[in-house]
Order: sequence, then structure tokens, then C-alpha cells
Amino acid sequence: MRGDVHGIARVGRRTKDLTKRLVAGDIAVIDHEDIDRVAAEALLEKHPAAVLNAARSTSGRYPNAGPKILVDAGILLLDHLGPDTMAAIPEGSALTLTEEGQVLVDGTEVAHGQVMDDAAIAASLEAAREGLSEQLELFASNTMEYMLRERDLLLDGVGTPEIETELQGRAVLIVVRGYHYKEDLATLGPFIRENRPVIIGVDGGADAVLEAGYRLDMIIGDMDSVSDRALKGRAELVVHAYRDGRAPGLERLGELGIAEKAVVFPASGTSEDIAMLLADEKGASVIVAVGTHGTLEEFLDKGRAGMSSTFLTRLRVGSKLVDAKGVSRLYRQRISTAQLVLLAVAGMLALVVALWATPGGQALFQILGARMDDLLSWFTSLFADVPPATSEADLP
Repeated sequence: MRGDVHGIARVGRRTKDLTKRLVAGDIAVIDHEDIDRVAAEALLEKHPAAVLNAARSTSGRYPNAGPKILVDAGILLLDHLGPDTMAAIPEGSALTLTEEGQVLVDGTEVAHGQVMDDAAIAASLEAAREGLSEQLELFASNTMEYMLRERDLLLDGVGTPEIETELQGRAVLIVVRGYHYKEDLATLGPFIRENRPVIIGVDGGADAVLEAGYRLDMIIGDMDSVSDRALKGRAELVVHAYRDGRAPGLERLGELGIAEKAVVFPASGTSEDIAMLLADEKGASVIVAVGTHGTLEEFLDKGRAGMSSTFLTRLRVGSKLVDAKGVSRLYRQRISTAQLVLLAVAGMLALVVALWATPGGQALFQILGARMDDLLSWFTSLFADVPPATSEADLP
């Protein structure tokens, strides 16, 4: 850390909501245990001067990638400031952060945290790796509980709501706000133009679809991270509810005056799970997933027991599911202009050799050679008829 850091405080317990208010140079004040990759990348996009975390950025539950992403980008990360931090730092106040980890408001210390550097992050990740075995056991246990609780939905589709959007025999694109979702969505442009799939946005993924300039057919989720613009559009709304019938998302839709056009899908697990199950049950020919969770690290990144449901959901959907994760990195390498020119020259040489090997090709080259001789003779005679230039010395 080089000297004190100054900035305006933006306070929010939910990182994904806070990022909507951040601008470059602000200081983000969050309460986020185990900062995951998606949250870190969302913060990084806003270019804050620093991130203050009331919780532990790495709790030791598993080796999460978020803190390293922030620190590697040169953003100051103050860790474990304590639960009182959220109330002690007023929204919009001018903060000064010292090299010792002090948080000052008008010269008065209101919080103190650990400055996370490469050494501190390496130590916390090493300690977290020791807890992976316990997390694996919990993951397996949660998977069994979900299978028993949702076996009717998984096996027979019991509880799937009726929807207006026609999915039978059509390709479906499901967009989730996850790893590399924006890059992969951009790379899928040719697929979208050629196949015109039904596009489903899962919570914040709906806004990613609109930002990319595509038509949004359906929004699925608890509606807590979707913009009003997306919700008020023409997309069909499917509210993810708890198994007991509670649907917090309906309250927000009610405030917007659009609750009557929504359908409710009660199910445990995650919103991306029910999006896949709904598409499969309604007869989608292929399901292309962008930003969904498919690895153990990503499951643990979400920090919820319900993530184990994604494992069983993928087994249920089977080969119909095509995971587009990482497609942007797969096609990141571009063909250079020099390579294209070399390829064109090689193609022309191959064509010349192929023509020369045939009688017709040899006759063609003889005709072209004769034409070139005639053209050269014409140019020679043209310049031969031009009188020589007269110099000033030749003038009378």
C-alpha cells in the first residue's frame, strides 16, 4: 500500500446490489464472507479505490479466488473489520484508509482491519485447503437430501408450472450471472443469429441479455437482482418460490404492478436449476447454458447447501445440456493478417501446381504467356514512339 487512500464510502451488505451504485474511486464497504470470483469481478468492473469487508474474505471453508483477484488488480482490500463496521461507516462519508489498516472519518478511527497482501492471501488459502475434505462430505450429504426431497420433480417433472412461452422442439439459451458469462454470451452471437433460441435470463442474467442487445423471452428467479427495465419488458416472468409457497419475488413484482402476469415455481435448489428443469420438461431440443455452475469450486463459491442440486439437475437433463462456459477463452486466439495472407498465397500456389499438372492447365498457361508477351511488346512499342525530351541547351 502506497500512502493513505481516500474515497467516498458506498455501504451495502449485498455485494451484487452495491456494485450498481459504485463508481470509479469509491470505497466499497461490504459484509461478504468468502468473496467469490463473480463478486470480485463485479467489483473490479467498477474500479473502486478500496474494498472494506466486515467479514472474513476467506473464512477457511474453501480456497476462494475473490480476494486474490482484487489484490492482483491493485485494489486495497481491508479484511475482517467486524460486524459493527456497517453501522459505523455512514453512506457517502469521506474515508481515509491508512497503511496500518485504519479507517478514518473526519480524522477519527471508526474501524480497523487487516491489509490483505499477497502473503496474507497465500496463508489464508493454504489454511482453507485443509477444510476441503469436510466441504466434500457436506456436499455429498446435501446432494442426497435434495434427491430425496425433490425426487418427484427430478424424475417426473411434478410441480412444473404451465407457461406461455413455447419451448417444444426449440433450442433454449439459459443465461446466468456466473463465470465469464458476458464474454461467453458475446461469443455465442453466431449461434443466436442462426438458431434464434428461446432466451431465458436467470435473475441478473436477464440484464446481461439486454445489454448484449438480444431479445429476452423469459426471466426466472427470485427477482432480487433484476432491473426494473428487464422486469417491465415483454419477457414472461417465472418466480422461484420456496417449497412452503413463500415467494418474496412476488412482492417486488407487486410494487411494480406486474405480479399478475407472473407464474410461481416452488422448488428447492437454485434458480438456474429450475430454469434447466423447466426447459427440459417443456420439450426443449437443446439447452445451452451460459454462466451456470458446473465445478466443485463454483458450487462452493455460492456458499449454499442448495448448490448440490445443480449436480443432480445436470444428470436429469443429460446430453440435452450444452455448457457454453469458457467458449470465449477457447476462441480467444485470433488469426492475424499475416497468417491470412500466407494462407492465401499457399492456396494460390497449390492451385497453380494443380493446373500445371493437367493438359488443360498447361494450355491455359501457354495462352496467358502469349498474352503477356503481346502486352509487353505493346508497351515497348508505345514508349519507342515517344520523342526524346528536349533540353534547354538544344533550344535556339
